[in-house]
Amino acid sequence: MSVLIVIPARYASSRYPGKPLVELTGATGVAKTLIQRSWEAAMTVTGVERVVVATDDARIRDAAEAFGAEVVMTSESCRNGTERCAEAAAKLGDAYEIVVNLQGDAPLTPAWFIEDLVAGLRANAWAELATPVLRCEGEMLASLREDRHHGRVGGTAAVFGAGNRGLYFSKEVIPYTAGSYLPHDPTPVFHHVGVYAYRPDILAQYPEWHVGPLEELEGLEQLRFLENGRAVLCVEVEARGRQFWELNNPSDVPRLQAMMAEMKLP
Repeated sequence: MSVLIVIPARYASSRYPGKPLVELTGATGVAKTLIQRSWEAAMTVTGVERVVVATDDARIRDAAEAFGAEVVMTSESCRNGTERCAEAAAKLGDAYEIVVNLQGDAPLTPAWFIEDLVAGLRANAWAELATPVLRCEGEMLASLREDRHHGRVGGTAAVFGAGNRGLYFSKEVIPYTAGSYLPHDPTPVFHHVGVYAYRPDILAQYPEWHVGPLEELEGLEQLRFLENGRAVLCVEVEARGRQFWELNNPSDVPRLQAMMAEMKLP
């Protein structure tokens, strides 16, 4: 019943080159790189056998090894984090029950998001992979709308149906709602948290599939599973007072640092 966490990280991002090595300053004034903070988040998750950083860049490898991470070198041809996870898992060669993709731009991911995700996949035999979703409160929904209004990708929305089976993911704010919400009001919009738990067989198949039109348009790797008719479980997680945001743009750095200061995260 073993779990492997892979943190895919590449230097040559088209939107934000060098992002894994960007430093974030915590509440105590200590600056650490994004990849180190993501690795430290992974190390707090219980029930995990192994945590590795998967990269194709020597600068990221050297930085990760310097703070004690295990690194798996992968090819430059990986088109996204899921393909990099698949290659890393194949290289490691061990028979893990579940492989978790904790993307290297989500250092504020609480441990219980991943723990609930793994538990959800284990409890639903029909699901081939699982991903967390967080119900937006009014303040978060307003932030997503503001980012889209200014042409920024502030986050991804998830839509799911009966049994929490995933229907669609989008960088647009969906589903449409004309409602007006106070900062702490629950809304019908769910923020997709960029973490995945795969069964090894479906992960191994993923790189063999062609990139479909939806994945191409949205730039969202999880859509390849939906376009190939695979069963995606959306696991609703609870914030428990924690703020969550991913680092997608340079403008997200001060936002994340402010969140860390408010939550007193070192």
